[in-house]
Amino acid sequence: MGYKVAVVGATGAVGRELIKTLSERGFPVDSIVALANGRLLGTEISFGEKIVLKTQSLEKYDFKGTDLALFAPTPAISAVHAPRAAAAGCMVVDLTGQFHLEFDVPLLVPEVNPQALARAAKRRIVATPSGNVVQLVMALKPLHDIARVKRVVVSTYQSVSAAGKEAMDELWSQTRGLFVNELGASEQFTKQMAFNVIPHIDQFMEDGATREEWKLAVETRKVLDPDVQVVATCVRVPVFIGHGASVVVEFEEAISEEQASRALHDFPGMIVLDKRDDAGYVTPAETVGEDAVYVSRIRRDPTVPHGLAFWCVADNLRKGAALNAVQIAELLHERGMLGEKAR
Repeated sequence: MGYKVAVVGATGAVGRELIKTLSERGFPVDSIVALANGRLLGTEISFGEKIVLKTQSLEKYDFKGTDLALFAPTPAISAVHAPRAAAAGCMVVDLTGQFHLEFDVPLLVPEVNPQALARAAKRRIVATPSGNVVQLVMALKPLHDIARVKRVVVSTYQSVSAAGKEAMDELWSQTRGLFVNELGASEQFTKQMAFNVIPHIDQFMEDGATREEWKLAVETRKVLDPDVQVVATCVRVPVFIGHGASVVVEFEEAISEEQASRALHDFPGMIVLDKRDDAGYVTPAETVGEDAVYVSRIRRDPTVPHGLAFWCVADNLRKGAALNAVQIAELLHERGMLGEKAR
């Protein structure tokens, strides 16, 4: 049995990746609709090798009869249209962050907390976490299962693709402009992005943290364990695709580097590449187009009784967004939560 699927925000980087991932993983689709607004109406997007979709108007689209909607527009657009889709009987998987912290909307990484999906039955909305949170909890979960994570100190190195196409364009134009002494203005970022790093993502809060850092902590606790303490520094780096994270973890129980490496290696969706030589780790550029979350540089933290440090990277458009959403859709399918009988 196949489903009628709508992809909202289909022309963006994540929207295109959603359509590509649905095709690559053979999700049971009978028909698929690409939705957008304004000047992007009529844009052509390939679904598989033979089907070309033309974007239709989100404002005019009737979600009645649509089984699944994957939302990747802006949060403001999702706030209006995701509940409209759910009210029409459609199951919504939202990637925008609009519903991340709402109690009755599960925040889901299928490998980590699949049991949370049961809470989606009432509102018919499931949220996928921020890309930096997806890869972090994927790395923490197998360690938490054997030694209980107590505290996490994480510094993220986030690519510009998470800020959208305009941000990627600005990095490209600034990089090119520096070579010809024509550096343009910074419109998408607070400071020059090319050949620089910016320790500022989203708005500052009263305690000095940015909203991105606050969200990382709150989302991690919602997905993994509400008792885990998290402090984060989120940094934008001049990389087009791929997030990195330097993670220091304090555990309640003893855990060795070997135990951690084995647990991570055995966890679905994780790859450990950890050799203590010049090529023995993975960088963000090497994860582009890859489904896995990679962990390298696992080592003991000598400043606490039970501590480890490691490096973690993933493609933020893939596992950090589109793949995680499609895996949620697959789980909904497996549990009979899609289609006419589930309405």
